[in-house]
Amino acid sequence: MLKIGAGQYEALRRHGEETYPHECCGALLGRFEDDGSRTVTSTARCGNTRTDSAHNRYNIDPRELVRIQREGRERGEDIVGFYHSHPDHPAQWSPTDFAEAHWVGCSYVITSVEKGKAAVTSSFALSGSDESDKQFVNEPIEVR
Repeated sequence: MLKIGAGQYEALRRHGEETYPHECCGALLGRFEDDGSRTVTSTARCGNTRTDSAHNRYNIDPRELVRIQREGRERGEDIVGFYHSHPDHPAQWSPTDFAEAHWVGCSYVITSVEKGKAAVTSSFALSGSDESDKQFVNEPIEVR
């Protein structure tokens, strides 16, 4: 389960609307709970560095990700997941999303943005032990 505050939830949905018709992306920071859930305490907007197909792909600059991770750790937060938008496509992971997901144990949140307006937001936990057996599992989102 992904637990997220209403303000952070709305912020990541708005981010998708603001970048439409391109995909937005960002990191979810917080803590891993003993029960296997993840609690989001802050979000970090990232720039989509894809120039070839930003309307249906995203990439976070590794240097930006290292900075976000370092700043989060200074606040006692870990990266617990990532988010991005799907302009005019369902809030369901794509084969590309799966191939590029490497943070086992993290949540991957996708918001469908239809004609510029955030619609459905879904979350998928990346489970497994490594690349050979990873899989996305539907996970509920608890908005607080």
